[in-house]
Amino acid sequence: MSSPRAADRPRGRRAARLAVGALLAAATAVVALPAAPAQAAEAKVVYLTFDDGPSPRYTPQVLALLSQYGVRATFFEIGQNVAANPAVTRQVAAQGHSVQNHSWSHPDLRKLSRSAFQDQVTATDARIRAQTGTTPTCLRPPYGGVNGTVRSAAAGLGKSIQLWSVDPQDWARPGRAAIERRVLNAVKPGSVVLLHDGGGDRSQTVAALPAVLRTLKSRGYTFALLPCR
Repeated sequence: MSSPRAADRPRGRRAARLAVGALLAAATAVVALPAAPAQAAEAKVVYLTFDDGPSPRYTPQVLALLSQYGVRATFFEIGQNVAANPAVTRQVAAQGHSVQNHSWSHPDLRKLSRSAFQDQVTATDARIRAQTGTTPTCLRPPYGGVNGTVRSAAAGLGKSIQLWSVDPQDWARPGRAAIERRVLNAVKPGSVVLLHDGGGDRSQTVAALPAVLRTLKSRGYTFALLPCR
Protein backbone atom coordinates (compact mmCIF):
# COMPACT_ATOMS: atom_id res chain seq x y z
CA MET A 1 0.00 0.00 0.00
CA SER A 2 1.07 3.49 -0.63
CA SER A 3 1.73 5.66 2.32
CA PRO A 4 -0.89 8.33 3.19
CA ARG A 5 1.66 11.07 2.40
CA ALA A 6 2.14 9.77 -1.18
CA ALA A 7 -1.62 9.52 -1.73
CA ASP A 8 -2.10 13.15 -0.72
CA ARG A 9 0.43 14.52 -3.23
CA PRO A 10 -1.96 14.91 -6.26
CA ARG A 11 -4.44 16.75 -4.13
CA GLY A 12 -1.65 19.01 -2.88
CA ARG A 13 -0.53 19.80 -6.42
CA ARG A 14 -4.08 20.65 -7.47
CA ALA A 15 -4.50 22.93 -4.47
CA ALA A 16 -1.24 24.68 -5.32
CA ARG A 17 -2.35 25.19 -8.93
CA LEU A 18 -5.66 26.63 -7.74
CA ALA A 19 -3.87 29.00 -5.36
CA VAL A 20 -1.54 30.23 -8.11
CA GLY A 21 -4.52 30.78 -10.41
CA ALA A 22 -6.27 32.81 -7.74
CA LEU A 23 -3.18 34.98 -7.27
CA LEU A 24 -2.89 35.58 -11.01
CA ALA A 25 -6.55 36.58 -11.22
CA ALA A 26 -6.09 39.01 -8.37
CA ALA A 27 -3.01 40.51 -9.99
CA THR A 28 -4.89 40.93 -13.26
CA ALA A 29 -7.74 42.66 -11.46
CA VAL A 30 -5.29 45.15 -9.92
CA VAL A 31 -3.58 45.91 -13.24
CA ALA A 32 -6.83 46.48 -15.15
CA LEU A 33 -7.38 50.03 -13.87
CA PRO A 34 -9.81 52.35 -15.65
CA ALA A 35 -8.25 54.64 -18.25
CA ALA A 36 -7.36 58.16 -17.05
CA PRO A 37 -9.65 60.87 -18.44
CA ALA A 38 -8.19 62.77 -21.40
CA GLN A 39 -6.86 66.25 -20.66
CA ALA A 40 -9.17 68.99 -21.88
CA ALA A 41 -7.77 70.74 -24.93
CA GLU A 42 -6.66 74.33 -24.39
CA ALA A 43 -9.38 76.74 -25.47
CA LYS A 44 -8.64 78.14 -28.92
CA VAL A 45 -9.48 81.76 -28.23
CA VAL A 46 -7.87 84.76 -29.93
CA TYR A 47 -8.23 88.44 -29.04
CA LEU A 48 -8.28 90.88 -31.95
CA THR A 49 -7.39 94.46 -31.07
CA PHE A 50 -7.35 97.62 -33.20
CA ASP A 51 -5.35 100.74 -32.33
CA ASP A 52 -5.27 104.43 -33.27
CA GLY A 53 -8.90 104.92 -34.35
CA PRO A 54 -11.54 105.81 -34.77
CA SER A 55 -11.10 106.60 -38.44
CA PRO A 56 -14.10 107.78 -40.46
CA ARG A 57 -12.76 105.84 -43.45
CA TYR A 58 -11.26 102.60 -42.15
CA THR A 59 -13.05 101.87 -38.88
CA PRO A 60 -16.47 101.38 -40.58
CA GLN A 61 -14.83 98.97 -43.06
CA VAL A 62 -13.32 96.98 -40.20
CA LEU A 63 -16.67 96.95 -38.41
CA ALA A 64 -18.45 95.66 -41.52
CA LEU A 65 -16.02 92.74 -41.82
CA LEU A 66 -16.23 91.88 -38.14
CA SER A 67 -20.01 91.86 -38.42
CA GLN A 68 -19.88 89.68 -41.53
CA TYR A 69 -17.82 87.03 -39.71
CA GLY A 70 -19.59 87.38 -36.35
CA VAL A 71 -16.45 88.53 -34.53
CA ARG A 72 -16.06 90.96 -31.65
CA ALA A 73 -12.87 92.92 -31.01
CA THR A 74 -11.33 95.46 -28.65
CA PHE A 75 -10.61 98.95 -29.98
CA PHE A 76 -7.98 101.11 -28.28
CA GLU A 77 -8.97 104.60 -29.34
CA ILE A 78 -7.14 107.92 -29.28
CA GLY A 79 -9.01 110.66 -27.48
CA GLN A 80 -8.56 113.35 -30.09
CA ASN A 81 -9.84 110.95 -32.77
CA VAL A 82 -12.89 110.19 -30.65
CA ALA A 83 -13.48 113.94 -30.34
CA ALA A 84 -13.25 114.32 -34.13
CA ASN A 85 -15.35 111.22 -34.96
CA PRO A 86 -17.79 110.63 -32.09
CA ALA A 87 -20.36 108.84 -34.26
CA VAL A 88 -17.77 106.22 -35.25
CA THR A 89 -17.00 105.48 -31.60
CA ARG A 90 -20.72 105.12 -30.95
CA GLN A 91 -20.92 102.67 -33.85
CA VAL A 92 -18.05 100.58 -32.45
CA ALA A 93 -19.79 100.29 -29.08
CA ALA A 94 -23.25 99.74 -30.60
CA GLN A 95 -21.96 96.68 -32.49
CA GLY A 96 -20.84 95.04 -29.26
CA HIS A 97 -17.13 95.80 -29.37
CA SER A 98 -15.07 97.08 -26.46
CA VAL A 99 -13.75 100.67 -26.56
CA GLN A 100 -10.65 101.24 -24.45
CA ASN A 101 -8.06 103.96 -23.81
CA HIS A 102 -5.03 104.58 -26.06
CA SER A 103 -4.19 108.07 -24.70
CA TRP A 104 -5.28 111.46 -26.03
CA SER A 105 -2.59 112.21 -28.61
CA HIS A 106 -0.38 109.07 -28.80
CA PRO A 107 2.71 110.23 -26.86
CA ASP A 108 5.29 107.99 -25.22
CA LEU A 109 3.79 107.89 -21.74
CA ARG A 110 7.17 107.06 -20.20
CA LYS A 111 8.35 110.57 -21.04
CA LEU A 112 5.47 112.45 -19.42
CA SER A 113 5.12 113.98 -15.99
CA ARG A 114 2.56 112.41 -13.69
CA SER A 115 0.12 115.26 -14.29
CA ALA A 116 0.55 115.11 -18.08
CA PHE A 117 0.03 111.33 -17.97
CA GLN A 118 -3.18 111.84 -16.02
CA ASP A 119 -4.43 114.45 -18.49
CA GLN A 120 -3.80 112.10 -21.44
CA VAL A 121 -5.77 109.30 -19.85
CA THR A 122 -8.62 111.13 -18.14
CA ALA A 123 -9.41 113.34 -21.15
CA THR A 124 -9.69 110.23 -23.32
CA ASP A 125 -11.84 108.52 -20.70
CA ALA A 126 -14.24 111.46 -20.74
CA ARG A 127 -14.62 111.43 -24.53
CA ILE A 128 -15.16 107.69 -24.69
CA ARG A 129 -17.62 107.75 -21.79
CA ALA A 130 -19.64 110.49 -23.50
CA GLN A 131 -20.14 108.26 -26.54
CA THR A 132 -20.41 104.79 -25.01
CA GLY A 133 -21.73 105.39 -21.49
CA THR A 134 -18.85 103.45 -19.96
CA THR A 135 -15.39 104.39 -18.71
CA PRO A 136 -12.46 102.36 -20.06
CA THR A 137 -10.63 100.21 -17.52
CA CYS A 138 -7.82 99.12 -19.86
CA LEU A 139 -5.00 101.28 -21.15
CA ARG A 140 -2.70 100.45 -24.04
CA PRO A 141 0.32 102.75 -23.89
CA PRO A 142 1.37 104.00 -27.34
CA TYR A 143 4.36 102.12 -28.78
CA GLY A 144 3.95 99.57 -25.99
CA GLY A 145 5.98 101.98 -23.88
CA VAL A 146 5.73 100.58 -20.35
CA ASN A 147 7.87 100.90 -17.23
CA GLY A 148 7.24 100.89 -13.51
CA THR A 149 6.17 104.53 -13.50
CA VAL A 150 3.62 103.96 -16.27
CA ARG A 151 2.23 100.90 -14.51
CA SER A 152 1.97 102.74 -11.21
CA ALA A 153 0.29 105.78 -12.76
CA ALA A 154 -2.14 103.58 -14.70
CA ALA A 155 -3.06 101.63 -11.58
CA GLY A 156 -3.65 104.90 -9.76
CA LEU A 157 -6.28 105.74 -12.37
CA GLY A 158 -7.90 102.31 -12.13
CA LYS A 159 -6.42 101.07 -15.40
CA SER A 160 -4.85 97.72 -16.28
CA ILE A 161 -2.17 97.69 -18.97
CA GLN A 162 -3.01 95.61 -22.05
CA LEU A 163 -0.29 94.96 -24.62
CA TRP A 164 -0.15 92.24 -27.33
CA SER A 165 1.56 89.00 -28.29
CA VAL A 166 1.22 89.05 -32.11
CA ASP A 167 2.38 92.11 -34.06
CA PRO A 168 2.24 91.83 -37.87
CA GLN A 169 3.49 95.44 -38.11
CA ASP A 170 0.55 96.39 -40.28
CA TRP A 171 1.25 100.03 -39.38
CA ALA A 172 4.30 99.84 -41.69
CA ARG A 173 2.09 98.72 -44.61
CA PRO A 174 4.12 95.63 -45.59
CA GLY A 175 1.36 94.43 -47.93
CA ARG A 176 -1.83 92.45 -47.49
CA ALA A 177 -0.15 89.06 -47.93
CA ALA A 178 2.55 89.85 -45.36
CA ILE A 179 -0.03 90.92 -42.77
CA GLU A 180 -2.04 87.75 -43.33
CA ARG A 181 1.02 85.51 -43.15
CA ARG A 182 2.46 87.15 -40.05
CA VAL A 183 -0.81 86.86 -38.12
CA LEU A 184 -1.64 83.31 -39.20
CA ASN A 185 1.88 81.99 -38.58
CA ALA A 186 2.05 83.46 -35.08
CA VAL A 187 -1.41 82.96 -33.58
CA LYS A 188 -1.86 80.34 -30.89
CA PRO A 189 -4.54 79.91 -28.20
CA GLY A 190 -4.75 83.07 -26.10
CA SER A 191 -2.94 85.33 -28.58
CA VAL A 192 -3.62 89.07 -28.53
CA VAL A 193 -3.29 90.39 -32.09
CA LEU A 194 -2.31 94.02 -32.70
CA LEU A 195 -3.87 95.65 -35.77
CA HIS A 196 -4.70 99.26 -36.67
CA ASP A 197 -7.87 100.94 -37.88
CA GLY A 198 -6.54 104.51 -37.71
CA GLY A 199 -3.42 106.63 -37.74
CA GLY A 200 -2.85 106.49 -41.48
CA ASP A 201 -3.64 104.43 -44.55
CA ARG A 202 -5.07 101.15 -43.22
CA SER A 203 -6.32 99.76 -46.52
CA GLN A 204 -3.86 96.84 -46.33
CA THR A 205 -5.14 95.89 -42.88
CA VAL A 206 -8.72 95.97 -44.14
CA ALA A 207 -7.75 93.87 -47.16
CA ALA A 208 -5.99 91.27 -44.98
CA LEU A 209 -8.79 90.95 -42.45
CA PRO A 210 -11.15 88.59 -44.37
CA ALA A 211 -8.49 85.91 -44.87
CA VAL A 212 -7.34 86.24 -41.25
CA LEU A 213 -10.86 85.83 -39.90
CA ARG A 214 -11.82 83.05 -42.31
CA THR A 215 -8.65 81.04 -41.74
CA LEU A 216 -8.66 81.32 -37.96
CA LYS A 217 -12.28 80.24 -37.86
CA SER A 218 -11.50 77.27 -40.08
CA ARG A 219 -8.79 76.29 -37.57
CA GLY A 220 -11.36 76.22 -34.78
CA TYR A 221 -10.61 79.55 -33.17
CA THR A 222 -13.20 81.71 -31.48
CA PHE A 223 -12.85 85.43 -30.80
CA ALA A 224 -13.35 87.25 -27.51
CA LEU A 225 -13.07 90.71 -25.99
CA LEU A 226 -10.14 91.45 -23.74
CA PRO A 227 -11.14 91.29 -20.05
CA CYS A 228 -11.75 95.02 -19.60
CA ARG A 229 -14.77 95.79 -17.46
